[in-house]
Amino acid sequence: MSYSFNAEKTANDVINWVKTYFEKNASPSTYAVIGISGGKDSSVAAAVCAKALGKDRVIGVLMPQGEQADISFSHLLVDTLGIKSYTVNIGETVSTFMNELEKHIEPSQQARINTPARIRMTTLYAIGACVGARVVNTCNLSEDWVGYSTKFGDAAGDFSPLSDLTVTEVLQIGDYLGLPKELVHKVPIDGLCGKTDEENLGFTYAELDRYIRGLTDLSDKPELKAKIDRMHANNLHKLQLMPKFEYKA
Repeated sequence: MSYSFNAEKTANDVINWVKTYFEKNASPSTYAVIGISGGKDSSVAAAVCAKALGKDRVIGVLMPQGEQADISFSHLLVDTLGIKSYTVNIGETVSTFMNELEKHIEPSQQARINTPARIRMTTLYAIGACVGARVVNTCNLSEDWVGYSTKFGDAAGDFSPLSDLTVTEVLQIGDYLGLPKELVHKVPIDGLCGKTDEENLGFTYAELDRYIRGLTDLSDKPELKAKIDRMHANNLHKLQLMPKFEYKA
């Protein structure tokens, strides 16, 4: 299969899409609020919004959990784009909640991983409610494909500029937009066990992206294909509307 990606065209298409979304779904004074991690997705999504709406209508929110060793990347992005920002440390909130939960039940590893992400999304919506804003979803297609996101956490949002683009494509758009290399190509780390995202997944984004775009069928790696297909099937619930009972009179 022949497949080519035009970063310039796609970047302009995404910028125009965001502009149109706000024209149709918001007032001229509505902000875009985005969580800033200093990684590729928040960097590119924030840059797209700044170009679509103007930097004065984009608010970045830094949400460290206690001490964050790489928070300088988040500050670099905010300074590079010239956008307003708030820093809301969620450390005490997470600790208080988990301590209260422990009084009733032993928190699972899944609960410890997902709760901070959901508190961060709650923070974004709280700020959005204060200033009048739409919350940016920063997920990309690759991570969504295998469920590498938290339902009602980073998987939430009001609009999603990058969720139809693979990691490889997001990186190319970031480079086209002229963002600092250390932001676009920062190695994603989960911040919990010290492993990179790719180490946790067990395969590279390059392999996954080629499979998603039909550039390989992974016939030479049947175990990898089966793993990716299994992860995709198991995590579709994160992408689909909530199932509901349909009443018929």
